[in-house]
Amino acid sequence: MKLLRNPDAKRELLIFALSGLVFTGIGFFLSVRCGLLALAICTVYFLTVLLFVARRYRAIAALAEQVGRVLHGQEKLVTMRDEEGELAILASEIGKMTVRLKEQSDRLTGEKVRLTEAIQDMFHQIRTPLTGINLTVSLLQEEDLTAERRSRLTRDLSRQSERIRWLVETLLKLSKIDAGTAVFRPETIPAEALIEQAVSPLRIPMELREQTLRIHADGTSFFVDPAWTAEALSNLLKNCMEHTPPGGTIDVDARETALFSELTIKDSGTGFDQADIPRLFERFYKGKNATPESVGIGLALARSVIAAQNGTIAVANAPSGGACFTIRFYKNIV
Repeated sequence: MKLLRNPDAKRELLIFALSGLVFTGIGFFLSVRCGLLALAICTVYFLTVLLFVARRYRAIAALAEQVGRVLHGQEKLVTMRDEEGELAILASEIGKMTVRLKEQSDRLTGEKVRLTEAIQDMFHQIRTPLTGINLTVSLLQEEDLTAERRSRLTRDLSRQSERIRWLVETLLKLSKIDAGTAVFRPETIPAEALIEQAVSPLRIPMELREQTLRIHADGTSFFVDPAWTAEALSNLLKNCMEHTPPGGTIDVDARETALFSELTIKDSGTGFDQADIPRLFERFYKGKNATPESVGIGLALARSVIAAQNGTIAVANAPSGGACFTIRFYKNIV
């Protein structure tokens, strides 16, 4: 019998059998009638125990078989049919564990797929400037190059190299934020100082485009990491600058409430195509109005940085025209 292969079941049955023999021996020692009565009672008790042990063994074997089928992907969930007791509780806990393991497996599979897609996207983005670099290097090797042409090719080579550097650094920052290893050191900083730090790299390009930047801060302050947040805002301002025509304006308004500190960035450009708005913060997504040099990760980095600091960002087309970004950093209120 399979039941007797189970050492626990065999030990239980042996204990009950020995106990029955002891009680039966005591009964016969008292009298034959007592002995026969004790033998009958012990036999019935032993058979009852044998029945329940066999039933429990079958239930455990069925549960183990079902777990095996789940592990081999033949079933999705461990269940017990309309039963109560310890085995049902055990089956329920095993079922919860298999659900969690399945969710973790699906999540890991999804992360692998996203990682593969990200690597493919990164390779695609890097391949274009690399092709340009290889072409430029081959042109620089020509012997009859004029000084002017050599200078122009060198500037182009530097621009392509800078594009690759920026792309790799931005992807590494996104990876750190995703992995939870990015270190944010928040401090209270005036809105004017934060905006100035963000717009500093864009001052000259804005002047060349004759664009006007108007800042309205009104003494507002933010409790954020200055370096990370300035980079996020710089990406948003750069997007506005690239989509604002020469002579246009970019407005930055800051305000503070009891719940949050808010920053609104609006430009006088053409705005976004309505179909692009839901996907603007996706990595490597390029809208219909994107510039040829756009990679599609600047807005994704901005959202990740803001979200990591208890903030939110929303984008829409302003009623008067142009894009409008609204950033909110929420305060912790006890």
